[in-house]
Amino acid sequence: MQTNFTPEQLQDPGIAHANKILRSCVHCGFCTATCPTYQVLGDELDSPRGRIYLIKDMLENDRPADEKTVKHLDRCLSCLSCMSTCPSGVNYMHLIDHARVHVEKTYRRPLGDRALRWLLANLLPYPKRFRLALLGAKIARPLAGLMPDKRLRAMLEMAPKQIPSVSRNDDGQTFAPIGPKRARVALMPGCAQRALNTDINDATIRLLRRAGCEVVIPENFGCCGALTHHMGRENDALRTARSAINGFLAADRAGALDAIIINTSGCGTTVKDYGHMFEGDPMAAEARKIAGLARDVTEFLEGHGLPDAVAVREPLRVAYHSACSLQHGQQIKTTPKTLLAEAGFTVLEPANPHLCCGSAGTYNLMQPELSQELKRRKVGTLEAVSPEIITAGNIGCMMQIGSGTQVPVVHTVELLDWATGGPKPAALALQ
Repeated sequence: MQTNFTPEQLQDPGIAHANKILRSCVHCGFCTATCPTYQVLGDELDSPRGRIYLIKDMLENDRPADEKTVKHLDRCLSCLSCMSTCPSGVNYMHLIDHARVHVEKTYRRPLGDRALRWLLANLLPYPKRFRLALLGAKIARPLAGLMPDKRLRAMLEMAPKQIPSVSRNDDGQTFAPIGPKRARVALMPGCAQRALNTDINDATIRLLRRAGCEVVIPENFGCCGALTHHMGRENDALRTARSAINGFLAADRAGALDAIIINTSGCGTTVKDYGHMFEGDPMAAEARKIAGLARDVTEFLEGHGLPDAVAVREPLRVAYHSACSLQHGQQIKTTPKTLLAEAGFTVLEPANPHLCCGSAGTYNLMQPELSQELKRRKVGTLEAVSPEIITAGNIGCMMQIGSGTQVPVVHTVELLDWATGGPKPAALALQ
């Protein structure tokens, strides 16, 4: 793609990087075939190629974002399916992230939008605040149908019926390995996940310990920055990311880490990109170190090995939902399925596994209509394979899919933990 940035504009490292990305696009349109929003809406401007044109025009002319551009950029899920499809290696992730920062700085959203985005940015990354909000939403949930705003209605409807009890396993603790020590790892406990489902971290700790790992939970860990990063709130994202980096560095100083384990794939994509996020920053070297240690839990176990498998007594039929942040953001596609099969499950894959379920961080709260349609399609393909269990590696996907099906939805690590000696996942025990 031809660009016409001025030499002065290209002095800005962000613009120079965007220019490089734009120039790598060859207009082929392969991305439209795998873009979930284009599949639903059929509008070129709701495809990666169309959004690239909008971003190019906005940045090249150095103009504030307008309503039309914001509408189509906001509809982007950041699922990154286009990056898996693109034959030219266009780094759409960096481009859309840069564009969202520009939007946040130059566009004044309607009051309702500003209020919702402020609320999400100041609730979701803070587990204690989020837990209190969930308790309030649980009480108000019966009134969801009376809410005039579709987004507020979606927030109430997404609140879990049961708020999990507070876990005691995720604040500044160290867990000894069971058996000979083979590795020392830090577990990123996440933020929203700690309020929504404490079983995931508990299962991860048990599984890693049985695999010979000393597991460290950083002190007072908050958010990795992913939620606000994808909202274009650059300062908020960098602030929480700095805190996360410092927490991991402290754990590494106490004893060299072999890996940083992440069991929320949306967070994993962001942490692995810390090197880019902090490029030119005084903390750049530390950010690159942490990014280099980051591993999805299944990625780590693939190389490290599962504990000696007890194996489930029955070859339960498990439909595997591949979270976009895992298969597209981190290019981890077959590893979880291989581990599940090794643990004794019959692994099923739905049609169109590359398409998003519509969760996408805060997308299901800010774009509820599109999100609901994508959920309907995803649940339909998952249920079509007649599974006994649905599994995924991301809490957002689990909440989204679970709100649309009666099939129990559990995290991949919960199944691996169960198959190798851990307890039966709570979601299955209720069946």
